[in-house]
Amino acid sequence: MGVRLMVVDDHRLLAEALASALKLRGHRVLAAAAPCAGAADLVVSRAPEVCLLGTAEPAAQGAFDPVARIKRERPQIAVVVLGPVPSPRGIGAAFAAGASGYVRHDERIEGVERAMLRARAGDAAVAPQLLQQAFDELLHPVAQPDDEGARLLALLTPREVEVLMRVADGEDTRQIAAGMGTAPSTARTHVQRVLMKLEVGSRLEAAALAARTGLLERMAGAGG
Repeated sequence: MGVRLMVVDDHRLLAEALASALKLRGHRVLAAAAPCAGAADLVVSRAPEVCLLGTAEPAAQGAFDPVARIKRERPQIAVVVLGPVPSPRGIGAAFAAGASGYVRHDERIEGVERAMLRARAGDAAVAPQLLQQAFDELLHPVAQPDDEGARLLALLTPREVEVLMRVADGEDTRQIAAGMGTAPSTARTHVQRVLMKLEVGSRLEAAALAARTGLLERMAGAGG
């Protein structure tokens, strides 16, 4: 049986694309909206069974205020957060606000659908690998747990730091190879390694992550 749901995301185009995909799978999407001052009002007024709430920065102050508002006024609505790979603090903040689940924003549609169904049934909807990552980080905290930029920088070799700086500057594979004096295939391998370590799916995401976490400034300081 299809789920009666709403999709709320930072980017309206992504919200509408996800809504369309879920409609094709037999779910009833009441609305698709971008988070704004009235997003929680809309969810509360339409009262879906499940709300998929996208967030780009789960660690940001007030990121889950809409979740708390929805659960306060409509406790029967199950809220599943869609976001990047979170820190344990990010997962904890989502559930503390009343979320029923947390799903990576690059999850396949089947994974999103499973999370929706689990949340509607009253179960916690968190992928096992996310829980494992959270437990690992809690059991083996980094030296500066509040500094995401420092944590990410520690994952990269000096060569990979240079590659990420060039990616952030908008260089393509050929330009990276020329600037570093390597073959394009070697530069491509370096880029893929950086993406894997940062757990992002594209160069654009890597550049955005570096800017958002202050990693660019730290890399510039390390280079100097």
